[in-house]
Amino acid sequence: MSVDDPDMKLVNPDQTMPPLDDAALARITALAHRQHKANGLVMKAVTFVGGRVEGGLKALPKAARAQIDVGARKALAHSYDLAAKTHGPKVTGSARTDRMNKVMATLSGAVGGLGGLPTALAELPVATTMIFRAVQGVAAQYGEDPTSPETRMQCLAVFGSGGPGESDDGIDTAFFGARIGISGAALHGLIARVAPRFATVLSQKLATQAVPILGAAAGAGTNYAFIDYYVEMAHVHFGLRQLSQVHGEEAVAEAFHVALAACKVPVLRA
Repeated sequence: MSVDDPDMKLVNPDQTMPPLDDAALARITALAHRQHKANGLVMKAVTFVGGRVEGGLKALPKAARAQIDVGARKALAHSYDLAAKTHGPKVTGSARTDRMNKVMATLSGAVGGLGGLPTALAELPVATTMIFRAVQGVAAQYGEDPTSPETRMQCLAVFGSGGPGESDDGIDTAFFGARIGISGAALHGLIARVAPRFATVLSQKLATQAVPILGAAAGAGTNYAFIDYYVEMAHVHFGLRQLSQVHGEEAVAEAFHVALAACKVPVLRA
C-alpha cells in the first residue's frame, strides 16, 4: 500500500523529529537481522515439503483454488473482528501466551490435516486467528492497545509484510510508518492488499496437509512454523513503527533498507 493512499498518512509528518542516534541504529540493525533469521531452518523445511506437493494444488479445479483466496480474506476479516471482542495478551504474560498460541496452533494444524484438503480448508480460520492473537501480543509488548481498531489494522498489515520461503522473503515497509484509516473502506482495502500474499502462504501450508492422516503431522509442523514466523514479523513491524514515531518514518525506513541490504534481504518499497 502506498503512503499516498487517502486512507493512510504519515505519523506526525509535520513534526520535527530527532535524528537517529547510535542506539536507534543498533535497534534497526537488530530488527533487520531478525527479519533475515525469521526464515529459519524449520521454515525452510516446511517450504521444501510444501513445494514437493504444491503441484497437486495447481491441478485442482479453479473452484478449489479459489477457496484458498476466499478463505484467506474471510479468515483475516474474522480474526480482525474477533480481536476486538477479546482482550489481547498482557505484556507480563507474553512469553507464556506465545507458547500457548504455538501449542494451540500446532494442535489445530494436526486436526486440520487428518482429513486432507477438506479439513485443512476448514481449519484455516482457526489457524489464522491463532496467528493474529500472537501478533496482537507482540503489539502489546510495544505499547500498543491490542484491541484498538488502528492496532488491529496494523496487525493485519503484518500478514502482508513478507511470506516465508526463499521465493518471497522480502518485507514491505509501506505500513509501519503510516497511520491506516479505520473506516470500513480502509479495512476492506487493506484486506484486499494483504490477502493475496497471505493466500500464497496458505497454499504452501495446505500443500503439506493435502494427504489425509500424513497431513496431520505436516499441519502441526506448518502451523508451529507459521505462527513463529509471523511473531518475528510482528516484532519487526511494531519495532520499526515504534522507532518511526520518535525519529520519523523516512529516516527509519532508509536506515532499515540499508540494514536489510547488508543482510541481503529483498526490500519491497512502496
